[in-house]
Amino acid sequence: MTTNTIEEFESEVGEQIKSLRLKQNVDRATLALRAGCSVSALKNLESGNGSTLRTLIAIVRALGREDWLRNVAPMATISPLNMPKAGHVRQRARQRAIAATKKTHP
Repeated sequence: MTTNTIEEFESEVGEQIKSLRLKQNVDRATLALRAGCSVSALKNLESGNGSTLRTLIAIVRALGREDWLRNVAPMATISPLNMPKAGHVRQRARQRAIAATKKTHP
């Protein structure tokens, strides 16, 4: 099994974005305009030099490939069993581990 580095993944994603853009015969300026980002942000994404999540999502959506994003973050199905009780919304995580540590270490 081969493990890719983050830089290798960035490069692969950039190559896929560029390949899809070229298949759709769209120049960088047009795609950047459609996505609402700068041409330099698109260049950085395509070259694997880093990008923001916002730019990645905007470009993928502008290319009409939102299905790629759904593979990464599938839409959650709403189940009544997973819904919080009416009127009770958790504000923070429990502090059980901290309380246990204080008891054992005065």
